Amino acid sequence: MLNFDNMPVKPAKSTAENASPGFAAVPAAAKIQSVSTVASTAADTESLPVLSFEPSTPSVNMNAGASNMQTKELKPGATGLEEIAFKAARVRVDDKKIINCRADVNQLVPFKYEWAWQKYLDACANHWMPQEISMSRDIALWKDPNGLSPDERQIIKRNLGFFVTADSLVANNLVLAIYRHITNPECRQYLLRQAFEEALHTHAYQYIVESLGLDEGEIFNMYREIPSIHEKDAFQLQFTSELADPNFSTGTFAADQRLLRNLIGYYIIMEGIFFYVGFVQMLSFGRQNKMTGASEQFQYILRDESMHLNYGIDVINQIKNENPHLWTAEFQQEIIELIKQGVDLEYRYAEDTMPRGVLGLNCQMFSEYLRFIANRRCRQIGLTEQFPGAKNPFPWMSEMLDLKKEKNFFETRVIEYQTGGALSWD
Repeated sequence: MLNFDNMPVKPAKSTAENASPGFAAVPAAAKIQSVSTVASTAADTESLPVLSFEPSTPSVNMNAGASNMQTKELKPGATGLEEIAFKAARVRVDDKKIINCRADVNQLVPFKYEWAWQKYLDACANHWMPQEISMSRDIALWKDPNGLSPDERQIIKRNLGFFVTADSLVANNLVLAIYRHITNPECRQYLLRQAFEEALHTHAYQYIVESLGLDEGEIFNMYREIPSIHEKDAFQLQFTSELADPNFSTGTFAADQRLLRNLIGYYIIMEGIFFYVGFVQMLSFGRQNKMTGASEQFQYILRDESMHLNYGIDVINQIKNENPHLWTAEFQQEIIELIKQGVDLEYRYAEDTMPRGVLGLNCQMFSEYLRFIANRRCRQIGLTEQFPGAKNPFPWMSEMLDLKKEKNFFETRVIEYQTGGALSWD
């Protein structure tokens, strides 16, 4: 059985390139492997010095301690819009960093972060489209006055109301805030694929809404009209607003912490906590052979989001490893409080979507589940668990990512779909 929070990563291969005299000297380093399971601290790793296009610019001593780093301003990283220098020195693998890197971000290879490139390839291999999934059984059930209870109908509409705008918020954050501050091309490559998948998910929700003949105005405006949905979206928008400011740039202690805070806010809280009540609820319909088309689409979306989450964990941990001065005790406490706030907001959403027990679920189960998920998210980025003893009341969720099964749990169609170029033929 595949653990839905841990995806396999292809081992890296060693690569080296010509020396680059236009950069400050850096120590030799092997390519970076996946760090999603590493609980790092400032004492665990030694960060590389910042790189500079100007030979006369000295590198910053990253071992000077957090207090010294707070007073130093580093140059913001390359964006890809820099002037193209003819006959410039070639980029070396050791010139690369995730943030504040001055290497040429237009050069994809040599890879430093093999895990980012492998996640891009895996995501491409798992390509799917909403129209491939039949909604005929869902339409018949939805039109049947006795097909679903009022509570079941509310769950479906409220979840669609949240998700139709949630993935747009994530896509906006990627395109308007995150992409220009990530200074590594293989990491950017995955971000481009993720941005497409966020659009694909919004397409899937629209396809469900249209298929069922729901009131589009009601569904697409729930983030303005339903308090529990509004509160979650407003909570997330705070992270985007700061980084999307055209005057914002990384390169200072405070700014780099703000970027890290944004990454945690979206990958750990939004995609790692805020989506999971809806996933459990919508997949529970499929387990009871109801709304099988919509449930199957949510299964595909869960698979994509699990990959997004694991990519985000790797990026967060790698930034911590390369910039340990950012991971102060005060910052860790700030993140813990944000995660706790996220758990509270998601539980209020669970109460709103499911005021009474239905589908074999109830709010108390979600209270326990959210604490279990929050503990896992804390561990994945090196924080202490905040809800000791929390258990997982939905162990079947792990099965939703078991892509080796011939068919999915409600027997509608083969789900081990991959693009032709990724298939192996015996």
